[in-house]
Amino acid sequence: MAAKASKRTVPDTYFDLVRAFPLRHIGNGAELDAAIEKLDQLLQVNLDEGGTQYLDALTDLVESYEDRHEPRGDVSATDMLRGLMTANRLTQQELARKVGIAQSTISAVLNNTRQMKVVHMQALGDYFGIDAAAFMPNG
Repeated sequence: MAAKASKRTVPDTYFDLVRAFPLRHIGNGAELDAAIEKLDQLLQVNLDEGGTQYLDALTDLVESYEDRHEPRGDVSATDMLRGLMTANRLTQQELARKVGIAQSTISAVLNNTRQMKVVHMQALGDYFGIDAAAFMPNG
């Protein structure tokens, strides 16, 4: 018996964005630059569900290219957290409210005076949608 295909609707804004800037494999630095410019534009506006789906797909394409062609090397937990906060335009206070970690703890981690506990790594990983291991020391 064949499984039924799930019916998943995609808002029209997704397709509008695809027509304006098609989602496709990034093959070189110029295409990467254009994709990053588009990402920057999208991050400046409030997106509906279609825009968010498009942003997620374009982000995946950029990350895939960068993983293949521009390895980042080891990133400290502090730098990872700082980068995620910047990318998501979060203050320490906002992040503390959203993940349930004391603002003073977040501040201490960012100032390298305290290391994250596993429970903090898990909460941050869940919130940002990444593996908690991204916050673990590379030693």
